[in-house]
Amino acid sequence: MRKYKTTGNTTLFDAEEKERKLTEMGDPLERLSRTVDFEMFRSELEDALLPKERKSNAGAKRYDVVMMFKLMVLQRYYNLSDEQAEFQIVDRTSFRRFLGLAEGDRIPDARTIWLFRERLVKSGKVGDLFQKFVDYLNGKGLIFNEGRMVDASFVSVPKQRNTPDENKRIKAGEGDGLWEPEEGDSEEDMRRKANKKHHKDTEARWTQKGGVNYFGYKNHIKGDTKSKLILAQEVMPASVHDSQPTDTLLEESDKGQPLFGDSAYVGQEETLEKYRMKDEICEKGYRGHPLTEGQKESNREKSRTRCRVEHIFGFMENTMNRLYIRTVGLARATAVIGLINLTYNMSRYEQIVRLNLLKK
Repeated sequence: MRKYKTTGNTTLFDAEEKERKLTEMGDPLERLSRTVDFEMFRSELEDALLPKERKSNAGAKRYDVVMMFKLMVLQRYYNLSDEQAEFQIVDRTSFRRFLGLAEGDRIPDARTIWLFRERLVKSGKVGDLFQKFVDYLNGKGLIFNEGRMVDASFVSVPKQRNTPDENKRIKAGEGDGLWEPEEGDSEEDMRRKANKKHHKDTEARWTQKGGVNYFGYKNHIKGDTKSKLILAQEVMPASVHDSQPTDTLLEESDKGQPLFGDSAYVGQEETLEKYRMKDEICEKGYRGHPLTEGQKESNREKSRTRCRVEHIFGFMENTMNRLYIRTVGLARATAVIGLINLTYNMSRYEQIVRLNLLKK
């Protein structure tokens, strides 16, 4: 008599049963796929990434651009490297279901994933895709125009191990001239220098906050205070002050609204006047001039709304597995961080719809 359940038996309905269980357990990818119509991005992706003319139908067919774009979103949601993404797609039913891949379909390998992202970076279209989804959200009535909030968060990249002289030249804007072949170099030396230059990020910067050192970039965002959706973005080196791109983030549609920000945004009077926005930026105390009790109370009141922008970065840091990217250079960082912001907006939209959080 058997003591345990039998294993290793398969039936025709196993795949259906597995997907049913995933749905019952609350597969976040299925919810996202059900809520967001990724086909809205097809025309932009095909125009940007596919050749205008194909001379012949010979050769291997491309992976569908929308499926590959969903793979980019999948990577950002779980913060996966290209190699990890390939492995997880092979291994996980939920990933293949999200991408629309059947059990026997070929899986994009790490190199294919990298090449698609490189083409997306070079196309410069990530910002347009982000804006397209913002316009879609606006059409759904989810941009409430009752207030704007601005903030920035560090996005780390792999740390560089440079000599003091190399760092000095990078800070002076001479990074492009480093690790170049010199007269008398052997072929091996030239290959080594080329490979080293390929992996060096001369546009990321070190900075310090709260006694902690950061290397990479900053994700500057503007959000809607009620919906907690990101409406505008700007990516800059980590050393750039939070308040510097404020004027770039704001636009005509923000006029007349209150602007919330922490004390790093003090001194934005000219920008506030330009857009006729109400100043809801937290005040800052100075040596010899501490905040009064009235100012402290005012800051507490402002922070009840301002803190909602922290929820955005909290979701990225926790649910989306840390604000860390594996890129080299500002152009790639801008595209990947743009995908992070777009993926957040998709996830927030799904949450709003599922929980019926907002009503006009």
